[in-house]
Amino acid sequence: MSEDRFKIAASWQNVLSDELHKEYVSRLDDFIKSEEEQGKVIYPQRSLIFNALNLTPLNSVKVVVLGQDPYHGEGQAHGLSFSVEKGVRIPPSLRNIYKELQTDLGCEMPEHGNLTAWAEQGVLLLNSVLTVEQAQAASHKNKGWEQFTDHLIDVINEHCENVVFLLWGAYAQKKGQQIDQSKHLVLMSAHPSPLSARRGFIGCQHFSKANEYLAKHGVQTIDWQIR
Repeated sequence: MSEDRFKIAASWQNVLSDELHKEYVSRLDDFIKSEEEQGKVIYPQRSLIFNALNLTPLNSVKVVVLGQDPYHGEGQAHGLSFSVEKGVRIPPSLRNIYKELQTDLGCEMPEHGNLTAWAEQGVLLLNSVLTVEQAQAASHKNKGWEQFTDHLIDVINEHCENVVFLLWGAYAQKKGQQIDQSKHLVLMSAHPSPLSARRGFIGCQHFSKANEYLAKHGVQTIDWQIR
């Protein structure tokens, strides 16, 4: 993958260097370049594809929130799972996440959906697939991103300790099967989508449980209130 077109923070470069030079990553790079040359609009913009990694250095990872693929509407995706840029309507799944925060921790309902403040505290907001074509959900599925983000999870699993993994829905839970639960906390529930949130996400108390685990291991807790 050409490093001039994909900027990744140094802390991740050190552990991803070999992976970034594998053939499947080169094919993925070529695929995205080809899509762009055909005039297709790809989200998020190239400089934000690795926003999650660049905002949350490897040695700062405390919590991992695993999403599926980026939002495909204009102005929504900015490289963080479940998050949208300020000024964009809060998506239904994120609204349910905010509702659970209200119930669990008494957080006030935010006026925007930008979760950068979480990322800067050590919450890795990682999608399984990191790009998408405009208005075409899951259009970059099975192009190589899943293998790359599986490797990212393996890196965190190996290099970090006492990380909380929040796996919401069957897709995230399947992707997180390799996590070593003897050294990390894995919390699972239904997905926060309106289709499933009432089947176990609402009331899961994952945010307070995450903070309790971090505090127990001497790690600074997360201020989950988005301001």
